[in-house]
Amino acid sequence: MDVLDVARAHQLHLDPTSLSVIEMGMDFRVVMATDTAGRRWVLRIPRYLSVMKRAAPEAEILTVVARHLSVEVPDWQIHTPDLIAYPLLPGIPGVELTDEGEPIWNVDVSSPDYVESLAGVLLQLHSIPVEEVAATGITIHTPAQVREAWQVDLDTVSTHFTIDDELLHRWRAWVEDDSYWPRHSVLTHGEIYAGHTLVEDEVITGVIDWTTAQVGDPARDLMMQQLSGTPESFELLLETYVRGGGQIWPRIREHCVEMASASPVGFALYAREVENTALLQQAEQMLNPSDH
Repeated sequence: MDVLDVARAHQLHLDPTSLSVIEMGMDFRVVMATDTAGRRWVLRIPRYLSVMKRAAPEAEILTVVARHLSVEVPDWQIHTPDLIAYPLLPGIPGVELTDEGEPIWNVDVSSPDYVESLAGVLLQLHSIPVEEVAATGITIHTPAQVREAWQVDLDTVSTHFTIDDELLHRWRAWVEDDSYWPRHSVLTHGEIYAGHTLVEDEVITGVIDWTTAQVGDPARDLMMQQLSGTPESFELLLETYVRGGGQIWPRIREHCVEMASASPVGFALYAREVENTALLQQAEQMLNPSDH
């Protein structure tokens, strides 16, 4: 069944000439389209059945964060096993991909305007009371449970994949060293980078794709700026975050570096979950970079 048929089955009638497909996401194909009444829509079509298991908690999270954030979040008006659809939000993605997979940057992620608006979003998000999301079904981890989960993930990945000895030692040392870790948990988005922020004039107007939301380590959100921006912009983010009441800890910078280095662990777990051969091979390469 094609996109038009899927949408029509849910009483969403699209103009066939308006469809634009975005292949950027790993979990969903995204289609931008206009309905016959002229309203713009975003359609998310799952690549794998398993990703829809996480969609129910995501729908619940969206209702919570919409009450607390000053920026827009998706308003799911269709939510079924084969389709998620919501009216297009204002702004454009901070980064998009060409058909050849090359990035098109619509924002300078190191600009003060972008960084300060990101800090404002994170301050609002991280201050949402955990009890408000307790019934949503998302993962809720104490600081100790965050580290336990990393240990379990490392054990699982090392059982099913070969991991470079130096990397495995580095990651286990990081998890076991108390000095790296925060002593508090907050509600996090988990992948709040330019592609998941909508912008106008360098300022964030919306945040999309809340599939990875959970209560846990605040560095999940803070580290993305360290990865994509300049060192100065990361310092500005931390400074603005703290000035607004956000809580950081002595080794946050090193902690973010280590968390970023361990990203192949999560990628490998995802590849196993969706049983995608190409992703499994890519995971093997990421876990053994010196062999490739």
